[in-house]
Amino acid sequence: MPEKTEGLKTIWYLVGIVITVMGGLVLLASIIDLFSSAPAKTVLSNLYPGIWWGVIMFITGLIFLFINKGKVVK
Repeated sequence: MPEKTEGLKTIWYLVGIVITVMGGLVLLASIIDLFSSAPAKTVLSNLYPGIWWGVIMFITGLIFLFINKGKVVK
């Protein structure tokens, strides 16, 4: 007798999880780098691009998760 399944999550739900986790890691690494004693030697380092990029990725991943949380593939 085959098992009943309710369906699988869409691939975009997995993409949301991956982007959220990677954005969190980039944000965490950038915050740690901000408080380290080594000065950054890039032209735009005073704008903190790692923090901005981590926040953008984290929010984008949360949007993907929110939009696709109830969708299933049958």
